Amino acid sequence: MSTESFASTGLDERILAGVDALGFAEPTPVQAASIPLVLEGRDLVASAQTGTGKTAAFALPTLQRIARDGYGPRAGARKGRRGPFALVVTPTRELAQQIEDVVSVVCGETGQRGVVVVGGAKYEPQIEAISAGCDMLVATPGRLIDLMDRRAVSLSQVEVLVLDEADRMLDMGFWPSVRRILHEIPDQRQTLLFSATIPPAIKSTADAMLHDPAVVEIAHIGETAETVEEHLMPVTQGQKTRLLEALVRRDAPERVLVFCRTKQRVDDVAATLKRAGFTAEVMHADRPQKARERALTRFRDGRVQVLVATDVMSRGIDVSGIDAVVNFDVPLDPEDYVHRIGRTGRAGAAGQAYTFVAPDEISPLREIEYFMGKLVPVWDLEGFDYDAHRIVPNAHRGTKKPTRTMFRGSRSRGRGPAGGRYGRHT
Repeated sequence: MSTESFASTGLDERILAGVDALGFAEPTPVQAASIPLVLEGRDLVASAQTGTGKTAAFALPTLQRIARDGYGPRAGARKGRRGPFALVVTPTRELAQQIEDVVSVVCGETGQRGVVVVGGAKYEPQIEAISAGCDMLVATPGRLIDLMDRRAVSLSQVEVLVLDEADRMLDMGFWPSVRRILHEIPDQRQTLLFSATIPPAIKSTADAMLHDPAVVEIAHIGETAETVEEHLMPVTQGQKTRLLEALVRRDAPERVLVFCRTKQRVDDVAATLKRAGFTAEVMHADRPQKARERALTRFRDGRVQVLVATDVMSRGIDVSGIDAVVNFDVPLDPEDYVHRIGRTGRAGAAGQAYTFVAPDEISPLREIEYFMGKLVPVWDLEGFDYDAHRIVPNAHRGTKKPTRTMFRGSRSRGRGPAGGRYGRHT
């Protein structure tokens, strides 16, 4: 944590009242570094590990920037300007809710208005809220474009654009929607990109959006939190469910977050856990919004021990006190691994991360380890009867912590296989 106070970052009294209402005492490193730059009007690219306060790092100074004509009903609004004056675009409904949790508290102190528009909700209340005028609009891309097509929102007055989870917003999945939104926003604007990682693959896209940006890099690409203890657990596909049950039953953690690659896999794993006597909920894009909110609330309150989710949900789960994250399937995108395990070990607390790796998942595991620049230590659950056909990294026998040799290649480098690093466990 930074030793600076929020007052020293340049925030004024009205925003600081919001900080007090949020219960923040001192700025985190990303907040201390970003807030003064945003207040200066600089474009910004900021990367920091999950759970380090990125939302407040952009929301607090942005609300101050767009209130330069005064708080409460803006002078511009009295002249017929309805806003929004700041636009925050984020990939999921859950992330939009997290941002609203911060913005609504601060706006309660400043008299500004924040509006959230997301898919899965009725259009009419969102349209009415925008029509009444808003200072900051928080939106998911799909719903925002729907409202643009209905001529229910104008982005012509946007002065500050924020892309939350910028690495996801600028990849091929979201980029067409983001590009459409950019066409509706004035070129003369301040642009802020915030994410846990800003990979080189999106650098050219980001550069085209920015003007002489400042860079705040609290987390380097592929870096995971020191508070998270990582474990690699070689297993066959057929034994994964049994291993998960044994792991949860042995440690009896209060909250376990399990990530699977597909929605069907999520449903199947959760159903199996329930049959085994565990309390479990699911989160994926096919679930209704109310069901997702209910699952997250029950998990947050400790009424559900295990929450099973897909990668698309990994960035929208902001729950304190998650004891362990289990990668039931190895993610195909190395950045998703960083986001997944970042759900535990937040705000300085200790956390455990377990990755089940089957023989057909060695290639994506190599990519993850190359991305992070380190090997995930092998760990076996004591007493579990592993299948002899699992594949484990080569290791010296008779040691608690097997010694592994760094691989010699990676698909991302165009090199060959990992030089015999993996072999059958016999």
